[in-house]
Amino acid sequence: MWAVVTGATKGIGLAIAEKLAAEGVNLIVCARNLSDLERMKTSFKETYQHTALVTVKADLSRKEDITNFAKIVLETCESPDYLINNAGIYVGGSLADEPDENLPFMIETNLYSAYYLTKALLTPMKAYKKGHIINMCSIASKIAYPNGGSYSISKFALLGFSKVLREELKNDGIKVTAVMPGATWSDSWKGATLPHDRIMEAKDIADSVWNILNLGPSCVVEEITLRPQLGDL
Repeated sequence: MWAVVTGATKGIGLAIAEKLAAEGVNLIVCARNLSDLERMKTSFKETYQHTALVTVKADLSRKEDITNFAKIVLETCESPDYLINNAGIYVGGSLADEPDENLPFMIETNLYSAYYLTKALLTPMKAYKKGHIINMCSIASKIAYPNGGSYSISKFALLGFSKVLREELKNDGIKVTAVMPGATWSDSWKGATLPHDRIMEAKDIADSVWNILNLGPSCVVEEITLRPQLGDL
């Protein structure tokens, strides 16, 4: 089996990649930072010796990088079994005060990356009539909150994209799930002085994704919201 994971070197993306590799799933991953990819390759070679890992340096806010990454995916496997659209970025700010560049930047990174990559891989997935697409949305996809700004707009749009995909692909044997985590330990929370148990572990999100991927063929989780036990921050 082959899984594609974008933004796979840190946080939730890395935790999902580690879970899939531990379960024997081969991986094709991308990230923007080459040194992060090299560290991941070294770590996985030591820990998951029986799992293939293909790493690609790609900035998925750039369409040409998406096209190149999709080409490598289809050269590596005929059709991915799992597509985890995890690449994304958070820049806080209110709409009134944030730079005008925030919206196009986050739409390109958080929405267009999933849109164009999914489109590039759909033809073989539909031909094989199988596969599962996971779009890593956010609690910000459902609830507007202070200082969410353009980030929340982009995540609302990603949830809408997921809903459209679900309707279009339900008769093609392809499942679609929108995962909406609340606060989860990742680079976005680097330097936070909160108690560690106040924010979710990325491993818990990864375990939930794995459980979703392993439901029977007649069942799909369309949306799932995960929140810290003590509630949103």
